[in-house]
Amino acid sequence: MRIVLVSPLLIVMDMVQPGSNIQALEQEPIFRLLIRYSMPAIAGMIVMSLYNIVDSIFIGHGMGDLALSGMAITFPIMNLSIAVSTLVGLGGAAVSSLRLGEKRLHSAQRVLGNVLTLGLISGIAIGLLSVFFLKDILILFGASPQTLPYAYDFMIPILWGTPISHSFFNLNNVMRATGYPHKAMVSMIITVVINSILAPIAIFVLEWGMTGAAFATLASQLIGLIWIIRHFCSQDSTVHFRSGICRPRWSIILPILSIGMAPFLLNACGCAVAIAINSALLKTGGDLAVGAFGIINRILILFTMLVVGLTQGMQPIAGYNFGARNFARVSQTLKYGIIGGTIFTTAGFLICQIFPASIAAMFGAQEQLTSFTIPGLRLATLVFPLVGSQIILGNFFQAIGHARISIFISTTRQLLFLIPALLILPHYWSYYGVWLSFPTADLLAVVVTCCVFIKFSKTNKWASRLLIHPSKLFNHHSPSAHH
Repeated sequence: MRIVLVSPLLIVMDMVQPGSNIQALEQEPIFRLLIRYSMPAIAGMIVMSLYNIVDSIFIGHGMGDLALSGMAITFPIMNLSIAVSTLVGLGGAAVSSLRLGEKRLHSAQRVLGNVLTLGLISGIAIGLLSVFFLKDILILFGASPQTLPYAYDFMIPILWGTPISHSFFNLNNVMRATGYPHKAMVSMIITVVINSILAPIAIFVLEWGMTGAAFATLASQLIGLIWIIRHFCSQDSTVHFRSGICRPRWSIILPILSIGMAPFLLNACGCAVAIAINSALLKTGGDLAVGAFGIINRILILFTMLVVGLTQGMQPIAGYNFGARNFARVSQTLKYGIIGGTIFTTAGFLICQIFPASIAAMFGAQEQLTSFTIPGLRLATLVFPLVGSQIILGNFFQAIGHARISIFISTTRQLLFLIPALLILPHYWSYYGVWLSFPTADLLAVVVTCCVFIKFSKTNKWASRLLIHPSKLFNHHSPSAHH
């Protein structure tokens, strides 16, 4: 498996030459620049998604269906931890690119230091608050007597290692946003390869079970963190560690939290949604229905993360050019982002519709678990092709500093539509109603996002070009005029 997954990523790495510099953000053609920045980010997101997929595959084959259900029970806690991490990491990445676009290098370095400090503080806080009440939290989140031991054994090491994981992902985002997408990708490749080696050893050879899978994940992240710290200690880095930059400053923290609030709320809502899904499935289908959600969620996250990787490639391009007031290039970046996002989610739709049984078998699902997974994959992805553009627009507004719009778009699907659907539809169609809640929320969120963008475009002429000339979405020329 590692050869199949890693080799294409190494090929992608060769597309991005070391020494990527800030001048390219304002001079290089947008299409080529987006490929150069987004491909490493996409590769990084694939690798990030493979953390949980690799663990779930080994756990499913080595420990059975109930262990997969136990993994699904941990989703709300994991989402909450990710929410806090993205609050700092993606917010810091956006602020650092904007500072560089404004030619404020010293301020961008202070952003780096504050991201490290906030990551350590948030990681310690989340870990300590969760670990001492873990059993009660897991039961609240839908754990049954059969699945509780699996979920508990996995989460204990993960929670103690939260400062490591937060620092790793946060600093990796800043490294990508400050002109080193290839190094950000390499750090992710390192961690997933190490995790892929250690996880089967811990599960099958040492027989450490769920605890072993968690330790393998943490060990890989620690090695990746060391790689990133070495990068930022080098004076050759665009931004690097220096004395005094780690001291918290409200002038830096507030913009980070403001811009990072959108992805934070998105993942915080994901925590509430995961609780609602687990509860609904446990009532209507039992532990194995929850296990099916564990498989479905892993696959949906994989294709969603492809789009998120594209947005991370867009972020420094859009953020820098917006800071430099080069709106023609900002508009062109958004056009290509919408096209790419739609392609990715359409691919996910086709794969889930055509190969659901193969996906279930990949996770070692037995016959009964497979019977829940196949209809779930097909129903949950009914309108998935439309999701890509919705994600692109939400993250685009974050990149250009329109935090309120981004927050609204990012939370619409889960908070306004998905949770109400989960409370209503299962009463009529049992656990099938849970799966139907996904396309229902997706469709409504896309409609709302389009309405928001139309309103935004009325006051921003560069954005209105997407509406006036939709055929130009496929124009490969990159205008460079300033407006």
